[in-house]
Amino acid sequence: MTQGDRDRLVALRKARKKLITQREAAEELELSVRQVKRLLRAVKERGDKAVIHGLRGVPSKRKIAEQIQQKAIQILSGEEYRGFGPTLASEYLGSQHAIVASRETVRQWMRGAGLWKARPQSIAAIHVWRPRRSRFGELVQWDTSEHDWLEGRGEEELYLIGMIDDATSRAMGHFVESDSTAANLEMLESWLLRYGRMLACYTDKAGLFQTAHKTKRDQQRVEQDREPLPPTQIGRALRELNIALNLAHSPQAKGRMERFFETAQDRLVKGMRLAGVKTREQANAYLEKEYLPWWNSSCTVLPRDADDAHRPIEKQQDLAAILSHVESRQVKKDYTIQFHGRLYGIERADIGTGLRGAAVRVEQRRDGSVAIRFRDRYLRLQLCERAQPAACKAAPRFRKGPNAGGKSTWMKDFRNNSGPSLGQAIAISNATS
Repeated sequence: MTQGDRDRLVALRKARKKLITQREAAEELELSVRQVKRLLRAVKERGDKAVIHGLRGVPSKRKIAEQIQQKAIQILSGEEYRGFGPTLASEYLGSQHAIVASRETVRQWMRGAGLWKARPQSIAAIHVWRPRRSRFGELVQWDTSEHDWLEGRGEEELYLIGMIDDATSRAMGHFVESDSTAANLEMLESWLLRYGRMLACYTDKAGLFQTAHKTKRDQQRVEQDREPLPPTQIGRALRELNIALNLAHSPQAKGRMERFFETAQDRLVKGMRLAGVKTREQANAYLEKEYLPWWNSSCTVLPRDADDAHRPIEKQQDLAAILSHVESRQVKKDYTIQFHGRLYGIERADIGTGLRGAAVRVEQRRDGSVAIRFRDRYLRLQLCERAQPAACKAAPRFRKGPNAGGKSTWMKDFRNNSGPSLGQAIAISNATS
C-alpha cells in the first residue's frame, strides 16, 4: 500500500465515522460523491484492500512470454552481439530474429541479465550551441575517422571519409586505404555529382586543407605581416569551384561530423561484424546499401528553409581537371617540360606564339594521365624517352679475397732470401756511418 492509498483510506474512515461529510471527502480526494459512496461500500465489504486497484500486481496480458525473453537473452549473450546497447539490440532482434520488443523492454532484459549497464552521467565541457544552417547545401562538414573498423578481421587498415550537411544531417561516406588528397578529392566528387556545389565546406586544420607556416619550437605564431601561403590541392580545387573553405578551431566546432563518426564506430562496426565484412570492398558495399540508407532515413531532420542551396556544375567546370594534382611548369626552348622525373614534348601542331618560356598548367589526373593547359586551351603531349647511355666496358679489376681471419703471410720466407744477416747489417751500418 502506497502513501497515497493510506491518505485515501484515512479520508474514507473519517467519512465513515461521520467526522466529515461525503462531499467533503470527495473534495479532499478530488473524486465525485458517487465514487466516494462506491469506495465506502467496498471498504465495508473488503476492508482496507478496497483502496488498492484490483489489477495491481497482476501480470499484464500483453507481457511477452518467458520463453521469448530467454531466447532474446541467449541471442544477445553471443559474441557477435558484444557491446550492443538496448536501442540497437531491439532493432536487430526485430529485423534478424523476428522478436519484436520495445527499447525499454530490451533494456530491462539486458539489465536483468547483466548484459548492459547504464553509463554514469558526467559533466562535459560547455560549448556554446550553434543553430543549424537554414538550407540544405549551405554548409557541409568534412572529416576523416581513423578506427579499427573491421575489428582485426582483415589485413587492411581502413579510414572512413565522411561528409555531412549541417542543415539536414544528410551524410555520405567512403572507406579508403589512406587519408590522402586523392581520396578526399574523390569523396568531394561523389558529393558534387549527387547534389551539386555546396556554398561552403567546414573542415579541420589538417595539412590536406590548409598550408601552415613553419615555426620554431616554443615560438609563438605571428600571423600578421606574413604573406599568405599557396593553397593545398583541395583548397585550390574548392576555390576553382567557388566553394568557401571554413576551418574549425576545435573538434567540438564540427560536432555534427564527430557525432556521425561516434555513431558509426558503434552501429556500423557491429553491423559489419554481423555481416562478416572482411575487406574494403565489402565494407563500402555494406556502407552504401545498409548503413547510409538507415542514417539518411532515421537520423536526418527537415531544414528550416526547403530551398536547396546547392548550385549546378557549370559547363566550363571540368571536374576531372579541377579535382586533380595541379602544378605549374615553364616551357623550355625546345618546347618540352619536366614533370615528376619525365620529359614531355608539345606536339608541333599545338606550338604557338608566346609558348616558349611561358608558364603552363600541368594536371595529373586521378586516372594517371597528364594534361597541359596553356591559357584557355589544352596542348597535345608526347612522352620523350631519354637515350640510355652506352655501357662502358672497363677491364675488370682483380681484387684479392680476404684472408678469412687467418694469420698474415707477408713475412713468409723473409729470412730465406739471400742477404746479410742482422749482425752483419749492423756492422756494415756502423762502419759506413
